[in-house]
Amino acid sequence: MSLTSLTKRLKDIMRVDPGMNGDAQYIEQISWMIFLKVFDYIEDEWRFLEEENFEDIIPLEYKWRNWAQDKEGLTGDKLLEHVNNMFKDLSNLTSDNDKYNRFWLVRTTMSGVNQYMKNGTTLRKVINTINDNLDFKDMKNMHSFNEIYESMLKDLQSAGKSGEFYTPRPITNFVAEMLKPTLNQKVLDPACGTGGFLVSVIEEIKKKEPNTTPDYYDRLQSSILGIEKKPFPHLLCVTNMILHNISVPNILHDNALRKSIKDYNYSSMVDIIITNPPFGGAEEDTIKKSVSSELESKETADLFVVHIIELLKNQGECGIVLPNGFLFGSTDVKIRIKKKLLEECNLHTIVRLPKDIFAPYTDINTNLLFFKKGEQTKGIWFYRLEKPEGYKHFSKTKPILDIHLDPVRNWWNNRIESENSLYITIDDIISSNYNLDFCNYPHEEEEMLEPMDFIRKYIDERESITLNIKNTLNSIIDILKDEKQ
Repeated sequence: MSLTSLTKRLKDIMRVDPGMNGDAQYIEQISWMIFLKVFDYIEDEWRFLEEENFEDIIPLEYKWRNWAQDKEGLTGDKLLEHVNNMFKDLSNLTSDNDKYNRFWLVRTTMSGVNQYMKNGTTLRKVINTINDNLDFKDMKNMHSFNEIYESMLKDLQSAGKSGEFYTPRPITNFVAEMLKPTLNQKVLDPACGTGGFLVSVIEEIKKKEPNTTPDYYDRLQSSILGIEKKPFPHLLCVTNMILHNISVPNILHDNALRKSIKDYNYSSMVDIIITNPPFGGAEEDTIKKSVSSELESKETADLFVVHIIELLKNQGECGIVLPNGFLFGSTDVKIRIKKKLLEECNLHTIVRLPKDIFAPYTDINTNLLFFKKGEQTKGIWFYRLEKPEGYKHFSKTKPILDIHLDPVRNWWNNRIESENSLYITIDDIISSNYNLDFCNYPHEEEEMLEPMDFIRKYIDERESITLNIKNTLNSIIDILKDEKQ
């Protein structure tokens, strides 16, 4: 069975289980099993290298080889009971000697992840199918497995709310390419989701510094940092890093906004931040107070911008995905955040992305912002990336590709004003009250649709408007509650 068809086969098996409901659940179910199978393989390597100094991380009864590898082994209710006990014990895994953070890695990865399946016989079929098709010991390296993993991550984009955790690979590749990370720099994604940006950073570093030294992966491991708030994408990110030879990924399961910016010191700071923070979300009062009072915002993306400015070293650089609302937002707090950004950093480039980049998860208009800390902004280059010829919309079947970003790549080192690009001075930005909404897309002509297409579009737009109204009302309710208090 090909790796690309394996996910479909696993999904078909799980579909009949009463505990399964939707793509996000099937991906999570497969992911924790793959994590444990991969970890079992890595533990073997550590045991061989460290010999008598090696300490088992996962207890013997929970090692993949001891409960999952035997086709005729545990099944039915006994298998379900064993797996449920395993989840409980691994989520509380500790050691008096965890100098390599291996126990921490298993504990934080398995905490909060779900075992959805209710039929132990069906679960056994899934496990057997994984074992029949994935034997890491037969692979010279685990990169050949990335095909199936990337396929799973792409499925997230259409898996309801879980789509927020996946950024299209051409976008992550482009941002990493423009930031030019090196092996000696600390690179952080404070909202790393499934690890797409960090994978692109790893691949970009390898282009310049191929694996030629024994300590290459140790240095790479200390360079790559991530933080993810939710347990499911945290699991996916950790597994993703392991598959890229980062044996103990430094991926924290935490909210990057929780720590007060007053508590940052030089050891907290990094050379590069590359991220696509959640947008459209709101944070609780304790989180928004992590920044100074004049910059407090319930909008998640706003808070991330403030934290990122503080986390960058002097001359540190950032590439970030932000929604249109950040550019043209005119509330007092948004203006103050943009003013801080332009005064403390050189926001040198904004790439306006076409609509539907994140379809079908969201159709919110997004932008790529690039800035360097320690230099004031004197002017900003804007580049409007058009949809490729023949594309009316991006979709799961017609996604954005690496080649579609070539126009902005070609322009990047030879910047001239054109129909798609312009330079705006800081004086013009200040006079517009820090509005950054330049070089936007012209209004599209009304397209004539077939009746059924028109009905579908009407339903989609109605649902989007309803959701926006609901979010606005919730924000108003929160404001009124704050005023009452």
